[in-house]
Formats: sequence, structure tokens, C-alpha cells
Amino acid sequence: MKIAVIGSNMIDLLTQISRMPEQGETIEGLSFDMGFGGKGANQAVAMARLGADVLMLTRVGDDVFGRSVRENFEQLGMDTRYVLTAPGVSNGVAPIFVDPTANNRIVIVKGANNHLTPKDVDDAAVDLKKCDLIVLQLEVPLETVYHAIAWGAEHGVPVILNPAPAAELDFEAIKSVDFFVPNETELSLIAKMPVNSVDEARSAARALVERGIRNVIVTLGSKGALLVTEKGDELFPPFTVTPVDTTGAGDAFIGSFSYYYLKTGDLAVAMTTANRYAALSTTKPGTQKSFIAREEFEEKGS
Repeated sequence: MKIAVIGSNMIDLLTQISRMPEQGETIEGLSFDMGFGGKGANQAVAMARLGADVLMLTRVGDDVFGRSVRENFEQLGMDTRYVLTAPGVSNGVAPIFVDPTANNRIVIVKGANNHLTPKDVDDAAVDLKKCDLIVLQLEVPLETVYHAIAWGAEHGVPVILNPAPAAELDFEAIKSVDFFVPNETELSLIAKMPVNSVDEARSAARALVERGIRNVIVTLGSKGALLVTEKGDELFPPFTVTPVDTTGAGDAFIGSFSYYYLKTGDLAVAMTTANRYAALSTTKPGTQKSFIAREEFEEKGS
């Protein structure tokens, strides 16, 4: 299988803290680590670690961070022909703060990610046509996301859209996606409905399906994941673990769902397996470094 990820990359700047500081307060951090992140890159790395052939279409900075990102992709065996440098622009960065209960707060600076254009998608068309799936997020310009969705529909390549970070979207521009995968906050924003419970998530997702989106998958964290289609809905329970760091769990879910859906063709299997893979990612600190290889994942069993 070959999966194209059209999206972002970041350098994560991870600080462990004893508690979140109050406004205007300075506190001492417990530890610091630097790693590779960005929603697009995270999802691509999860796929690559599981064994997918991944084409990455992204923009990196004209700096040491950008070079490091490219090298990381290459070491993972990803197709990097469309990892493009934005001249004179810094790479994207994401300062992340994690407290002892594994809750996190994240600030992103998009940098070179803001320079990924619809033309970049068109320039990759020959190779995108060879892909079985396109996966998108919202850390690159919306016009590029909308263009990629339309391109996928025109050329018969299925599209997954993860509408993160949360943003107002043009529904007409996104409704042709094959899978729409928000969390509760993102679902509430696009459906314009409250999502404070599983029942409310079900109602909001059903409203999107009735408006034309074929499949809505809502990631619900400790409550599992909800699949809503024209045929019905099903809540897939969480895989229970003791979390250390929940950063990147949503990306682990989408990356593993993409891989196992293409591998099996079975939505229920892909949902269950993605829940387990995402849960296991929270048992280690960091984002990409917490994503385990397929052999280790399958050894852990279900």
C-alpha cells in the first residue's frame, strides 16, 4: 500500500512541568526534550513504523531543524521527493508542556508549513495518483487542504481529513472526504453543536453524515472512538493503559487507522486496532518516539 500525507511537520520542544503556571508566573521545569512532531509528520511516521509506503508532501524550513526533519523521514524509509524547502523561512516548531497527570498544552508556530501551496499538490500529481489514500490535517494553509480534497475526489483517491487544530471550515469544500476524523472540540466547531458526551458526539456526527460526509470518526480519548456512517453508528471502547503523555495520541490513531484500514478493508478491525495503537502511544513520553513498530505492536497482542 502507498499512502500520501499532505501536511505539516514540526520540531517538538517538550517540557515536563510539575503544574501549569498561572498567568505571569515563572516556574521551574522538571525536564526538557526535543523531538520530531507536527500532525502530518506524526501520522506519516506512525504509518511508516507500521510498514506502510509513505509519500510525504510538506515544506521544511531553510534551517537546521528543516534538515533534521528531512533526515528523519529518510531514516524511516519514507518517500521524501516532495519534502520541499521554503527558502529563507524557519521550520515549524511546537513548544509542549506536560504535567504529571499527562495533560498537555501546546503552542504551534507553523513556519515553513504556511508555505505549502496548491501548486505543490499539483506538482506531485503523477505520484499522488499511485497512492491508495491521501491523509490531510489543518496545520498547512486551508486553500491547500481544500485543493487536495478536490484533487482526491477528481482522481478517485480516497481522502481522510483530520480537522486539527480546530478551525472553521467551508463544509462544501470538505464534504467529499471519505473519512472525517475530529475530536470532540473539532466536531463541535464544524457541526456547531455541543459535544460534551458520547450521545452529543453521536448526534453531531450524525448531523454531518446527513449533510453529506460519508464516514465520521470521533476520537473520544478515554471514552474510545465513535464511528458514524449512513448505515448506523458504533462506539469502540478504549484500550486501557496508564498514560504517561497523551501528546500525539490522536495522530497515532489516524496513522494506524489508515494503515490497518487499507491492509484489512475492515472498518471495525481498523477502529479497534487504532484504539489500541493510540493507547499504547500514551505509555511513553513524546510524540513520534512513542509510536512503536508493527512487530512490537503485534507482539503485545490485543
